[in-house]
Amino acid sequence: MSLRFKGADLRPVLAEAVANQCRVILVKDQGVYFLAERGERRPDGRQTLLAFAVGCNPDIDPFDDWWELARTELGGDDFGEDFDPKDKVFGHILNSEDDLELSATATHLSLKPVPPTLGGN
Repeated sequence: MSLRFKGADLRPVLAEAVANQCRVILVKDQGVYFLAERGERRPDGRQTLLAFAVGCNPDIDPFDDWWELARTELGGDDFGEDFDPKDKVFGHILNSEDDLELSATATHLSLKPVPPTLGGN
């Protein structure tokens, strides 16, 4: 299985990371999401731009659903993994309409562009 990040959600995060010359971070804690290492913050301190994996957004997905999906795909531990936003896969996402698919094994994370799904889901 895998997790999907909609390109429309991810492109602003990648653009922010490129503009701020910083890393993009994949986070698994309260959901699964990408954010720019140095991004704009809201008054409550939360980062403004977050790109959640489809089905792993605690703001819209039921807790038991997103928690189980995140645990199944990425294990039970919380983590953050840094990436260079200039990596080829992110450049492709920035310059296309594609989504990003994340798959994981016990030792590796794999990222690949995938065509957007019909109906946007």
